[in-house]
Amino acid sequence: MRERPRLLLVEDDANLSGMLMELFDEEGYEATLARDGQEGLHQGLVGEFDLMVVDRGLPAVEGVDLVSRLRSRGIGVPILVLTARNAVSDRVEGLDAGAQDYLGKPFDIEELLARLRALVRPASALAEELPIGSRRLVLAQNVVVGDAATADVTLSPREAELLATMARHPRRVFTRDELLARVFDGAGTSGAVDTYVHYLRRKLGTGVVETVHGVGYRLGSA
Repeated sequence: MRERPRLLLVEDDANLSGMLMELFDEEGYEATLARDGQEGLHQGLVGEFDLMVVDRGLPAVEGVDLVSRLRSRGIGVPILVLTARNAVSDRVEGLDAGAQDYLGKPFDIEELLARLRALVRPASALAEELPIGSRRLVLAQNVVVGDAATADVTLSPREAELLATMARHPRRVFTRDELLARVFDGAGTSGAVDTYVHYLRRKLGTGVVETVHGVGYRLGSA
């Protein structure tokens, strides 16, 4: 399993593609950009991707046609079609061509990210282990393990979920409110996040979670 899921973005709008590429990097994806349908077809055929996001109104090869061509050549990678054409007939056409999901523009960033997580989840989010610096988190047991000279560390379910949330997106900085919503179901206050970060640091070392002052937390390098 790759540490970072590989994502192919096929989008000809320079402003939107720039924003999305930065977003995908922050979310922990290894993203590649194709600026038209022909390049997207080539990348999709020769590359090894875990997920594709395809615009519909593309130069050279239209988005739904691109999806259809990839499917006809045996490419089964999950595909989300992202487009301003959002009528029911358009969505049906895209799904019938072989896309797993279809999201209309303008779209909400959090919804897009949630849909991508759902599509890639069998390959990454439900992985049995996640890298934590030189160690790894075994999700089924809530245990952080290292080499033979390092003792295993058992975490509580909530500690493990907080660490896993950051480990799935190792470059992203999470605000306290984001972590509160994802890990604590929005219950309590942001102080609960600080408390559990303290617990993780006490068990795994101060470098396991990095504080980004004025913003929040992200996975550390320890």
